[in-house]
Amino acid sequence: MTGRTNERIFTELLLQWHFEENNRVLPWKQEQDAYKIWLSEVILQQTRADQALPYYERFTAKYPNVHLLANASEDEVFRLWQGLGYYNRCRNLLHTARMISREYDGRFPDTYEQILALKGIGGYTAAAIASFAFGLPYAVLDGNVYRVLSRYFGIDTPIDSPAGKQEFQALATRLLPAGQPAAFNQAIMDFGASVCSPKAPACTACPLAQDCFARNKDMVSQLPVKAKKLKIKERHLHYLVLHTGQEVYLQQRKAKDIWQNLYEFLLIESPLPYTETETWAMLQPYHPAPAESVFRNRQRLTHQLIVSDFYLISVDAKPGHLTNGLWVPNEHLKNYAFPKTILSFFNRKKYF
Repeated sequence: MTGRTNERIFTELLLQWHFEENNRVLPWKQEQDAYKIWLSEVILQQTRADQALPYYERFTAKYPNVHLLANASEDEVFRLWQGLGYYNRCRNLLHTARMISREYDGRFPDTYEQILALKGIGGYTAAAIASFAFGLPYAVLDGNVYRVLSRYFGIDTPIDSPAGKQEFQALATRLLPAGQPAAFNQAIMDFGASVCSPKAPACTACPLAQDCFARNKDMVSQLPVKAKKLKIKERHLHYLVLHTGQEVYLQQRKAKDIWQNLYEFLLIESPLPYTETETWAMLQPYHPAPAESVFRNRQRLTHQLIVSDFYLISVDAKPGHLTNGLWVPNEHLKNYAFPKTILSFFNRKKYF
């Protein structure tokens, strides 16, 4: 597939749209503080802008500079991050904040190579920080950028292949206008989010439509191309919510798995859903009679579908063999950071 049009015209039309029509107003878009730009980019990973906004506002209000974030406790930062998901981002955020505070005296590194070397920062985030904070000529490459370039220039090289990443990166770099890398990067990401969207793109209102390969060839729904089909692993989590009426039993996830370092109830995991007999056998050490799940939650992660069942179990005496967790007074539950699936349980009904 060829479909190469004039790259200069593409850049000119995109920038014209950006300066005259782009109305996506977000607080980090006008920001020049590298710390706050970095903060916004980490929060925006795997997260829509409307979901990210309140988290960005809370973080910048509580930690207006990197030293304050670096000096915060892990539990405090995780509570603020609670509900955003992908908690590795939060761990890396805190690690990098402490490194910048300690080794760079709070000044964010100002070269692409130094930024890329920071924990939790990949090529896209490094390019975004380098261009937005320091005006360096590095092109960003995210899902929006892949989609716009693939459709407009008619590129069917899979975006998840090494060859595709190299081809799109080279093209995006060529398209960067001299002296305006930040404007171009912001423009193409906003254009992909608001005009050239994944579904139902606004082709009739698109200022690039005349020379768009995908529109002219009726291939909008076919581009961009992915080579790999995502395999989803299904996991079944059975949460035994043990409580005395005044206290609830919690455990902290320690293994290198989803939700590491967050808190949850007593957990029994199975690869398949439990039958009624299996459920009864699971609950017998804590609940002598058959019991049903009081709440079921389904949460889709990138490569996993998490099905969680919650069993509310009142105990008169605390089971002596439970030594890996802690009993938390009901009024102190708000001081612990939980994964989203546990928050869904709490938010559905006031159990305690």
